[in-house]
Amino acid sequence: MSGLQHKFYDYLILSGFTENSAKYLNMLALLVALLIAVFIIDFVTRKILVKTFAQFASVSKSNFDDLLVANKVPRNIAHIIPLLVAIRFVPEVFGDFPTFEDVFERGLEVFAIILILWIVRSSLNALKDYLKTLPRFKDKPIDSYIQVFMIFSWLGGIMSAIAILTGIEFIKFVTGLGAISAVIILVFKDTIMGFVASIQVSINDMVRIGDWITFEKYGADGDVIEINLATVKVQNFDKTITTIPTYALISDSFKNWRGMTNSEGRRIKRALYIKQTGVKYLTDADVEKLKEIHLITSYLEGRQEDIKTYNNANNVDKNLLLNGRNLSNLGVFRKYIDTYLKQHSAVNKDMMIMARQLAPTTQGIPLEIYAFSSDKRWENYEYIMSDIFDHLIAALPYFDLEIFELPSHGSFKA
Repeated sequence: MSGLQHKFYDYLILSGFTENSAKYLNMLALLVALLIAVFIIDFVTRKILVKTFAQFASVSKSNFDDLLVANKVPRNIAHIIPLLVAIRFVPEVFGDFPTFEDVFERGLEVFAIILILWIVRSSLNALKDYLKTLPRFKDKPIDSYIQVFMIFSWLGGIMSAIAILTGIEFIKFVTGLGAISAVIILVFKDTIMGFVASIQVSINDMVRIGDWITFEKYGADGDVIEINLATVKVQNFDKTITTIPTYALISDSFKNWRGMTNSEGRRIKRALYIKQTGVKYLTDADVEKLKEIHLITSYLEGRQEDIKTYNNANNVDKNLLLNGRNLSNLGVFRKYIDTYLKQHSAVNKDMMIMARQLAPTTQGIPLEIYAFSSDKRWENYEYIMSDIFDHLIAALPYFDLEIFELPSHGSFKA
C-alpha cells in the first residue's frame, strides 16, 4: 500500500472498524478520490487543449485546424491524460481486491480502444471535410474511403475489445474467427457489396459528386450530392432526395450526363410532324414567292437554275409538273431549317447541325431538328430550343405546310 492508502486504512482500524470493513471503505474512498481527480484533470486538460487549438486555428492560414476543432479532435485527445492517470492508480485503489482490479483494468483497456476509435473517427471526419474544400477532391467519393477505413478500424477495435474481455490472445481470437467467416459474410453482405462497388465506381470513374445522373429504376433524375459506402444520394430537380444502393451503379444501367456537361454543347433533338397531304411540288410562281424569304433566296436561285438546265438538256415535258426534276415545299422548308440553325446565335456551329426527315408515321412526316445549343444550362437550353421551334412552327404556313394534330371536339364541330 502507498502512504496515503495505508494511513486511511490505519485510521479506519483505529476508529473501531473491522479489518474487512476497513478494506472495503478504504477502497471506496480511494475510488471516489480517483474519480474526482480524473474528472478534474479531464476538465482542466480539455479546457486548456481546446482553447489552445482554437487560438492556433484563429491565426493559422489553413482551415484544417478549424475543422479539427469543429470535429472535436482536441476534446477527444484531452481524454487521454485522465485515462492514463486512471490506469496508473487503479492498482493503488484495488490493491486488496485483485478481482476488482482486473475488472477495472480490462474496462479501462476497452475504453482506451473506444477512445482511440473516437479520435480516429473525428480526425478522419476533419480530413474528409478538408478534402472536400479542395477543387481536385470535390467530385471524389471521399465518404466511401473514410467509411471503408472506419469499418476496418471498428472491426479491429471490436475484436481487440472482445479479446481483452475474454482473456484470449488477439492472434488466437482472429484465427478462431475463420470458423465463423461464413456467418460474418452473411451478416455484412450489403457492406461488402457496397465496399466492392465503391472501389469499382471510384476506379472506373463512373460517378462523381456533382454529376447529373438519370436512374429510372429508382426514380432518380438530378445531381449526385453524396457517395458513401452503402448509398449514393441524388438530389432530384424537384429538390427531393433519392437514395440508391452503391452496388446498383455497377449492377444496373443508368445515364450519366457528365459527357454532355463537359462537351461544347447540349443536344437539341426534336421533330415537327408535318401533314403528308400538304407536301407538293413547287411551281415557278411558288418558287418566286419563296424567294422573298431572305435565308433561302440564293439557294432557290441556284437550285432553280440547275433544275431548268437539267430539264432542258433532257427535253423534259413540264406540262406535267411531276416530270423531271422539281423542288418540293417540304425539301425547301428542310433547307430553310438547316440555314436558320446555322445562323442562329445560340447554336454551336462546330457541332452537328442537321434537319432530317424520318420515316412517315400515322401522325405525319417527322422532320427532326438535330443540333447543339452553346449554352448547356437547363433554363437557357429550354429557352433556346423553344425559341427555335416557335419560329419554325410559325414559318410552316409560308411553305404551305401544316403541323399534324389529332382532331379535337372543335375540329368535329367545324
